[in-house]
Amino acid sequence: MTATAERVMPQDIYPQANEHAAQVFSQATLKDDPYRYWLFEDALPLALCRAIVALPIPSPGEYDSLGKRDTRNDLRRFVSPEMQKEFPEFAALADIFHEKKVINALETLCDVSFDESYLRIEYCQDSNGFWLEPHMDIKEKRITIQIYLNEGEGAETLGTDIYYPDKSHYGTAPSLINQGMVFVPKEPLSYHGFTKRPIKGVRKSLIINYVNDDWRSRHELAFPDQKVSSK
Repeated sequence: MTATAERVMPQDIYPQANEHAAQVFSQATLKDDPYRYWLFEDALPLALCRAIVALPIPSPGEYDSLGKRDTRNDLRRFVSPEMQKEFPEFAALADIFHEKKVINALETLCDVSFDESYLRIEYCQDSNGFWLEPHMDIKEKRITIQIYLNEGEGAETLGTDIYYPDKSHYGTAPSLINQGMVFVPKEPLSYHGFTKRPIKGVRKSLIINYVNDDWRSRHELAFPDQKVSSK
């Protein structure tokens, strides 16, 4: 995409962030049990991760999610154009994942085309009471990327839980700051969630999706009027 005079681009404040992210995703580690997913770390500048964590955005606090993230849609935060304008850190983040090199690396990694899709990023701040039942992402999502922003006591216990096809627990993704995972929702029976357990402080993460043109909640998109492209 083309920078404007008003827009903060990642290369302005985080030099070579795009190239670095593309390289990390191209070298992500494939796991194929119980379904295909990839693990990676340090895809983003660590300073950007910590800057996002430090933003003055209040967390929703404690509530029972009833096993679904959309139980309280009114409490969710998306990296919309308005949020990017208010917080340059989100603008830098969105531009990394809208960059052609990064998109190409992810498409190649997962063997999925993002043609006719849009970028969607959610900033999650989960507290005690939050849990997610084993589920599969909806077909409108081309891929799902989760990047964790956790440091301190208990940070290693806050990863996404991965389940077998019968929804029994398989394992948990690494969840320290700047660790993450990628998976393709259309993978057969790609069950994941977050088993209810104590959360010390706030569990912070980023969920990045490339969603197709059927996505109705346009306010959730980083660039509602601009589709992504790897060409």
